Amino acid sequence: MTATCAYSEYLHFFRAWIANPLRVAAVAPSSVSLAQLMTQEIRAADGPVLELGPGTGVFTRALLSRGLAEADLTLVEFGADFAEMLRNRFPQARVLTMDAAQLAGRDLFPGSVVASVVSGLPLLSMPPRKIIGILSGAFCYIRPAGSFYQFTYGPRCPVPRPILDRLGLKATRIGGTVRNLPPAAVYRITRRQPFEITRHHQAVSDAAG
Repeated sequence: MTATCAYSEYLHFFRAWIANPLRVAAVAPSSVSLAQLMTQEIRAADGPVLELGPGTGVFTRALLSRGLAEADLTLVEFGADFAEMLRNRFPQARVLTMDAAQLAGRDLFPGSVVASVVSGLPLLSMPPRKIIGILSGAFCYIRPAGSFYQFTYGPRCPVPRPILDRLGLKATRIGGTVRNLPPAAVYRITRRQPFEITRHHQAVSDAAG
């Protein structure tokens, strides 16, 4: 990416943040190092992949650099300006202008076929009901062994433990980067295995007793 293009992205992102700071995660696009960390576990043979809140397409470009086909990407972006930019930059990808919390109400894929979900959404600024809507909707499409990748600028997973437990999910920190400003960490969110669910409920029962 040229310096002129990068500066243009920054201005576009900054203006979006000024207009709606609760919906845009930061004042600038995510760094290349964070994009590499977010996509490091996704293989070229994986697909389709669903991306939530792609913004200017930093994570999208990282997915393509992993060898994924542009046509295997579905990009869900609420901001109309960002969505139009994404359509111009990635003409073979499917770009949907919609709220990611409404995923469950849309028939985006024929069953649980998505290998991975990459999320650039600012979950830390969202109420629990919206986080539940985003995760439960995304996992309607994710394969049984698939993953939901989420980054955060906070010190811990941006999805509270009660929400993970309610949805039968678990979060694992897969790395962090100080080359992003501010520094960021990435979490992999997956379904709990049946024995983990049983063990969790047994622990809750024992504690209640």
